[in-house]
Amino acid sequence: MYKEVNIIFHNQGLRSYIEVDLCSACPRRDNKGCCGYYSPVFYPSDFAYLLKNQPDLLEYIINLDDITVLDASITVNNTIEGNSYRCHFHSKERGCRLSQQQRESVCRHFVCPGINWEKEATLQHWKDFFIRLSDYEIMLNNSITDELKLRGLTLQDKNNRELFFQELLAIFKEKTCIPPEFFASCPSREEVKVICEIKYGEDWPL
Repeated sequence: MYKEVNIIFHNQGLRSYIEVDLCSACPRRDNKGCCGYYSPVFYPSDFAYLLKNQPDLLEYIINLDDITVLDASITVNNTIEGNSYRCHFHSKERGCRLSQQQRESVCRHFVCPGINWEKEATLQHWKDFFIRLSDYEIMLNNSITDELKLRGLTLQDKNNRELFFQELLAIFKEKTCIPPEFFASCPSREEVKVICEIKYGEDWPL
């Protein structure tokens, strides 16, 4: 069957995201969809956002039992459930418990490949925007990580985490004081509709 899917693109700089109304009726019909196949990874740009806007959530993440902590990233590991997994932040009742801006990059940008909005000629500006945003985030996070290493700071050192985040925030502010030009290439919000063929269960690609 074919269905009209509503997509809303939000240009909020580094915290840009994509909303899809199909998520509330995920064709996978397993009460977890893409959240059953991914463990969210938080990087320096995510830490900077949380430090400024919701430090209690960052504190919560740091103190979770099942996390993988590297020099400048934290993976919140999922748990085995049936033939797949379940993300720690996923609720069967309402999906992700984090707001769009609180989520890490993949969770803010991901759209099921079955929707395939990138093929739409009228949406190429958004395709280019999110490709460039992904590249920019990777460059920014790597640059911040390198600076922290030069200062001898790592998340794995629990005794110096306060200094780690203090320095991270200062470096982030310095490196993002002038936003990249492509941030202005798209409107702050655009709502579109696309038609896609819906397949159910495991036939729906993730």
